[in-house]
Amino acid sequence: MLLKIYPQNPNSRNLKLVTECLRDGGVIIYPTDTIYGLGCDIFQHKAVDRICRIKNIKAEKANLSFICNDLSHITDFVFHIDTPIYKVLKKTLPGPFTYIFKANNNVPKILKSKKKTIGIRIPDNNIAREIVRQLGNPIMSTSIHDTDKIIEYPTDPEVIYERYKDAVDIVVDGGFGGNIPSTIIDCSGVEIKVIRQGLGDISEFI
Repeated sequence: MLLKIYPQNPNSRNLKLVTECLRDGGVIIYPTDTIYGLGCDIFQHKAVDRICRIKNIKAEKANLSFICNDLSHITDFVFHIDTPIYKVLKKTLPGPFTYIFKANNNVPKILKSKKKTIGIRIPDNNIAREIVRQLGNPIMSTSIHDTDKIIEYPTDPEVIYERYKDAVDIVVDGGFGGNIPSTIIDCSGVEIKVIRQGLGDISEFI
């Protein structure tokens, strides 16, 4: 299903369809403030397995992130956040950043990397955050890639739908997406490290 949702005023009926799909173990493609993502409910293990099959990856080796609604959501799944890092989060989120933290025991085992870490995102996109808010817990997310070697990430939801309609349950059309991913910042060690420079510029905040 290709489902149109407007970012400025997300339709409650369509949002309900998406959240019900996720609760039932469905897999969706949805917009963020950077690129379109492939997502499912973090507690639906079969859906996580399905996403890994779609991307031909193993869960423990994949770069899987949680999409959260706000900062309080983050603290539910992260082992510890130092005060200086928390201040950085407050200044940069919602925004085009993925923060890597040590995961606590609330994170399903299937989603923890071998390093026991998890990526956390709060995208500056009303659709993504409203889906998470209505679902009541984060969604697991990973990026979708284009087959075009020049354009790494697909941006047109109708093109995305044609490619993935047999693999996922819903493609949320939130308008054209971007083709630059989020900046990834590793906060799991002693020092904050930028391990992928993407759309967000963290330099003025750390």
